[in-house]
Amino acid sequence: MHVSHLLLHDFRSYADVDVELDPGAMAFIGRNGQGKTNLVEAIDYLSRLGSHRVATDAPLVRAGADQALVRAVVVKEGRPATLEVELNPGRSNRARINRSPLPRPREILGLVRTVVFSPEDLTLVKGDPGDRRRFIDDLLVLRTPRLAGARADYDRILRQRNSLLKTAGAARRGGSSQEAALSTLSVWDSHLARVGAELLAQRLALVEALRPYVAKAYEAVARGASRDDAEVEYRCSFELEPEPEGTGTPGSETLERQLLAELERRRRDELERGVSLVGPHRDDLVLVLGNGEVRLPVKGYASHGESWSFALALKLASFDLLRSEGDDPILILDDVFAELDTGRREQLAALVAGAEQVLVTAAVAEDVPAALAGGRFHVADGQVRRA
Repeated sequence: MHVSHLLLHDFRSYADVDVELDPGAMAFIGRNGQGKTNLVEAIDYLSRLGSHRVATDAPLVRAGADQALVRAVVVKEGRPATLEVELNPGRSNRARINRSPLPRPREILGLVRTVVFSPEDLTLVKGDPGDRRRFIDDLLVLRTPRLAGARADYDRILRQRNSLLKTAGAARRGGSSQEAALSTLSVWDSHLARVGAELLAQRLALVEALRPYVAKAYEAVARGASRDDAEVEYRCSFELEPEPEGTGTPGSETLERQLLAELERRRRDELERGVSLVGPHRDDLVLVLGNGEVRLPVKGYASHGESWSFALALKLASFDLLRSEGDDPILILDDVFAELDTGRREQLAALVAGAEQVLVTAAVAEDVPAALAGGRFHVADGQVRRA
């Protein structure tokens, strides 16, 4: 899989830009603030309908414009398809495939897959649990696009349930009747348990599948490391009942039953606090370093170099997992090499050079390793020129 053509209109800093791309390594070279990251951000947006830099679409639309357009020709198994998303902040976005409108933008998901590594990914190690949950869920949707619907449904159910909890809690504290709120709360409990169990089951299976790839990637990028030095563990918001030996991760039905029981057990606490305390939105991905008896969480214990290595291992593991299940995803290395010493630059380049398409951004050409010496573009003053 690769992108052969990228057209942007009023996206970020670009009024209009039209770029032809080749398979293999392609590098965008330019000083900071010239717009090189905006180009790869647009390709990543088509992959997951979101940015790896901002939480909403509004900053993606050029100042003074009402909407933005991202269009790309994606080639898979020799067959091109034109994907297009129209960004309309405050209104519904629109998506098209080969100029034909889609009923919902999320139906475009899965047609192009990207894995991005950027300096912001250090938050996977040092940031809040929400950063790691987002990493897991983005990878889930890349593997199984239909889960974008489950993810959206869960967020909607959670908002409604939290609103009911606040209403019921306030009614109780004020001495008025809370029966109206509580009468519907059990219905939303069932909804949350059903959709949450599906999401949780998929996350558990994903972490299990990802684990060996993380160990392998960390061994490759961290000096002197072995495959026993890095591990990922899924931490649920409640204690999961153990499965019978040899049956693997719990299924959705088992998890739904456990979620409902835990919601009932925590009902008093949730009414007091007016917020849902149980469910996938409270879970975390725990990153662990060390072997033998000494195993410590990366957050709070790892050095800066170890943290970088683990963040990079997570992204390389994602790439390898997706690659094992189908076509190569497009690998985006956004301003990464400036953060790495020469040895690690060469090591990373050797690991990814065989990908079908690698898109690199760098402030200076010398930062791009020789193993990724493919096509190059100079980015300056809103212009993208092939070298």
